[in-house]
Amino acid sequence: MNSRTKVIHIEGIVGLIEMSIDLPDELKSDPAFVIRGLALVAHPHPLMGGTMDNKVAQTMARAFNQLGYVSVRPNFRGVGGTAGVHDDGVGELDDLLHVTDWMRTPSSWSQLEATAHQAWTANANTLPLVISGFSFGSFVGSHLVQKLAELGRPVERLVMVGSAAGKWNLTTVPADTVVIHGEVDETIPLIDVLDWARPQELTVQVVPGADHFFHRRLHCIRNIITGAWLGMPDHRHS
Repeated sequence: MNSRTKVIHIEGIVGLIEMSIDLPDELKSDPAFVIRGLALVAHPHPLMGGTMDNKVAQTMARAFNQLGYVSVRPNFRGVGGTAGVHDDGVGELDDLLHVTDWMRTPSSWSQLEATAHQAWTANANTLPLVISGFSFGSFVGSHLVQKLAELGRPVERLVMVGSAAGKWNLTTVPADTVVIHGEVDETIPLIDVLDWARPQELTVQVVPGADHFFHRRLHCIRNIITGAWLGMPDHRHS
């Protein structure tokens, strides 16, 4: 954790939701800095030690910061300061939907000390939203993207790291989804991800030598995410 990271608690469906907010460096010196959008990062399985402070989740959040996004990493139910108990993805989906509503509400940000005087907060309801998740978080994230589309609130993009194919029922995802997987993932075999991606004609970006937690390969995640945004439209300069 550093000076860009703020831990807060918001009211959720079954109690408090604890989450970390990661701000781009530029906002520290320039409260008028125009951010590119908002990014939600979902962590791995709570019953297997997953938390918002997981190194992969933190790496994803920082990658989005580099791209000019404000990142939010909530703890799932029963983890850290988040109320409730693990709900196999059902309650977790409800909670993430609630968090995205919070993220897209200007008054949410204007009430926080860390962001109260930053210009971008007034436009939080119009900013692009990126959904991302690692492992179990990718499963919940895929359903969140589908749910938001059904509600008429489509997201800008989905990023899935260590995609939970074969373990949980992933939805069909948008064609521009960024799928990153380790070559020697021992938890979710690469072949399971390829079998899930094949009928959708999705590209899977494989990191050679990487295990499930991308030990000594975290920089590859950062580079793939930032590289995926090269050439994409940037609303700040349009």
